[in-house]
Amino acid sequence: MFAVVKIAGQQFRVQAGQSLYVPHLQGQTGDTVEFNDVLLTGTDGALSSGAGVTAKVTAEIVSDLIKGDKVIAFKMKRRKGFRKKLGHRTQYTQIKIQSIA
Repeated sequence: MFAVVKIAGQQFRVQAGQSLYVPHLQGQTGDTVEFNDVLLTGTDGALSSGAGVTAKVTAEIVSDLIKGDKVIAFKMKRRKGFRKKLGHRTQYTQIKIQSIA
């Protein structure tokens, strides 16, 4: 069985036992998180979507804060002496899907 769930504005296709990185969620390592915004479920080739989906996805937080790769934005205007260097690292949370019910 699989489900397409909306987590922090992004859609993820998940299965029980799967581990994935999602945008940063509130909670500590070991906490259980429940996602109610399930968009689609599939079981043995049968799909259900729309208002008929009443599934819930439960997951455990494996690691509460993981930083992604550094992204650098460099702006420069030639012959003007203008240079600006900005950078950031996106924060993620690693979760493991326990069940889809």
